[in-house]
Amino acid sequence: MGTKTTDSEEKMKGAKMNKHFYDPMAVTWLEKYSDTMEKIWARMPATMGTAIATLAVFLLGATMRGEWLLVLIHCAKYLGYDTAGNQSSTEPFTLNLEALNLKGLPYYWLGASVVSYGLYFLIGGFLHWYYYVRRRDSAEEWKCQPHKWLSPDLERHEIMVGSFSLLITSSFTATVACYIANGGWSTVYYEFGEYTWTWWFLQWIVIFVYQDYVTYLLHRLYHIPFLYKHFHKLHHKYKQPTAFSVTAIHPVEIMHIQITLMLPIFVFPVHFVPFYAIALYTYYHGIIDHSGVNFKAYWWQPWQPDAIFHDNHHQYFHVNFGFNIYLWDKLHGTYRRKDRIYTEDIFYGRGKGLLEATEDELKRDLKERESENPLAYRNNEMEFKLTEDDLKKRSGVSGST
Repeated sequence: MGTKTTDSEEKMKGAKMNKHFYDPMAVTWLEKYSDTMEKIWARMPATMGTAIATLAVFLLGATMRGEWLLVLIHCAKYLGYDTAGNQSSTEPFTLNLEALNLKGLPYYWLGASVVSYGLYFLIGGFLHWYYYVRRRDSAEEWKCQPHKWLSPDLERHEIMVGSFSLLITSSFTATVACYIANGGWSTVYYEFGEYTWTWWFLQWIVIFVYQDYVTYLLHRLYHIPFLYKHFHKLHHKYKQPTAFSVTAIHPVEIMHIQITLMLPIFVFPVHFVPFYAIALYTYYHGIIDHSGVNFKAYWWQPWQPDAIFHDNHHQYFHVNFGFNIYLWDKLHGTYRRKDRIYTEDIFYGRGKGLLEATEDELKRDLKERESENPLAYRNNEMEFKLTEDDLKKRSGVSGST
């Protein structure tokens, strides 16, 4: 029998909701403006909804870590603008921002930070409203885990952590942009055929494979027990990730990722077009993969896993470490398997066989599987659903041992 809620408990619950309702660091305040936004949205053609949401994701990915500033600097250099200001000096060397090719750094930092934070809250807030407020009652149609939601406390937490990480990443990107704008050394080139057209086309593959494979290895590294406990576990507080989760990462880890992704422009010749096109593609899918929405890869992306792939990673912790190429998990045996269970206490990406699992572990695993949305998978069928035969086999083997 259920317990009846008292009036005092209802009041406490209401007070708690109001606390988050007006808290600018909690996305629940968006509900206050939902009716107004719905009226505006109703005036638009129905076909524009998906296009606007897609554009919003792209803009958020392009601006969130300050990459737009680097793209702007490189475009200016390509067009012949002297971003270094043609500076030359005969004065003795002194250690200052100008000597370090960082003249004007405060302005670069301010520009990157303002745009990053502005669009993080504006576009991130729009995406949250579009799915998590406007379509909350029809979650079975679009959400990877339709019956599970982050609590208001965790929503607030991911925005606070994500905001701090944004400060770090946008500061780093602003510093690199300022350095390059002031004539700092890098291996970026601007003439399309400078290192042959063959290399221009080949580097698309080289950069993409480098970034994705190294981040796969880096991600696996942060899932070993020590690093997971002290760094990466913070990101896994969000079992039902949202677009705000994408930067809600420990500062040490997110800087490690940022430096790794940026490394090619200081190591081997890269043209600015393929490098930043791939970077924006990566950030775009980073938001898609953390959105909690059942986005699926297009026909021209045979390498790209659907959003449920990374959603499974958050739900089951130590499995599916890849991002834009699922083959790394297939190759290294860390791709989720139907005949294995995965929990936060089972490390190294291989899970535990059904026969090794206890009855309690199996019961919890079955409950997790039932919470997944079949519509998030290809052909709208739950890929990892255990059949009666699967369970009978386990029971048969367990009973005979």
